[in-house]
Amino acid sequence: MSYRESARTAVGGSLTVGPISAAAHLAFVRAQRSVSFLQTPAWARVKTEWRGESLGWYDGRQLVGAGLVLHRPVPRLERYTLAYLAEGPVIDWTGEIDTWLDPLAAHLTAHGAFAIRLGPPVRTHTWSAAQVKEGLADQGVKRLTDMSAQCTDPVGARVTSRLRDAGWLPQSPRDGFGVGHPQFKYEIPLAGKTEDDVLRGMNQLWRRNIKKAAKEGVEVTVGEDLKVFHDLYVHTAERDHFTPRPLPYFETMFAALNAEDPGRIRLYLARHQGDVVAATVLVRVGAHAWYAYGASSTRKREVRGSNACQWAMIRDSLAAGCDVYDLRGITPTLDPDDPHAGLIQFKVGAGGQAVRYVGEWDLPLRPLVYRAFDLYLTRRGR
Repeated sequence: MSYRESARTAVGGSLTVGPISAAAHLAFVRAQRSVSFLQTPAWARVKTEWRGESLGWYDGRQLVGAGLVLHRPVPRLERYTLAYLAEGPVIDWTGEIDTWLDPLAAHLTAHGAFAIRLGPPVRTHTWSAAQVKEGLADQGVKRLTDMSAQCTDPVGARVTSRLRDAGWLPQSPRDGFGVGHPQFKYEIPLAGKTEDDVLRGMNQLWRRNIKKAAKEGVEVTVGEDLKVFHDLYVHTAERDHFTPRPLPYFETMFAALNAEDPGRIRLYLARHQGDVVAATVLVRVGAHAWYAYGASSTRKREVRGSNACQWAMIRDSLAAGCDVYDLRGITPTLDPDDPHAGLIQFKVGAGGQAVRYVGEWDLPLRPLVYRAFDLYLTRRGR
């Protein structure tokens, strides 16, 4: 029984929130069609700088919702924490959300949280690949939000309204990226599709690059050599000017996620004549697959190893019965002069759609401590 089905009896009644074991949390996750990997018990073991806690929502004795809370202490006030539920919690967002969030706030307040930050896994707007391409070509369009969405979700609009009315504060910045997780993402729907269907949705360049990689003899394998991946990832970071995560982070991530569910996270390596030319990381929970990390060599870019890795991950996601292949974050910019525009230009070539989510929201529980924490983040550049 899904959490939405099991929660229907709670409408109009009262729910209680309390700690649950990792085993109970995992069993609940496995019963759902789609849950973010950031809401699995294993993710607490990845984020070692935070204190993890699994919470459950109960209707009587029945578990009807769950969430992973990561607690971040306030500097010099360690008894207070920011309680963070990234891309969660896993509750019935179509219902009366006060029924769910009020007992969460009461529980976390009683246990020392000065604020709650959460990111409802609820969409508000969707733009097709065709719309995104038109926007990129139109000099009068600078952002996704300058165009009418192909689809708007009334659930997302209602959740946004209810959060604002209840005193929650939006945290998603204008460019879509902030201290948390992105509000705008790029996704390829897979439900009911074949490989040929997905290929037809791609633009000509993506299809040509996939064919070229095969013609050049690029071979993609699923491996375990994280050192090879990390060396290429550091090279990519130097070329593209971002700060790479250390190798132990990935070692912990692979160990924790695969210990919880073998095969949940996989490393793909693209080789050309013995040289590793690209590497990617795929995470899957239920029917949702994510392209989590990628790296590529500056040499031999013409053999299109990155496209070969992407196609291998998409094919494996289809074979696993996934509903969606998630290319993760984008910014909403469509301005060709914005350096972030290249990200959406690459992803839109795979077909699919750009999606706006409700975004992340804060509820201050202890306003003075919350303001002090916000000032601390501002001074350190968040």
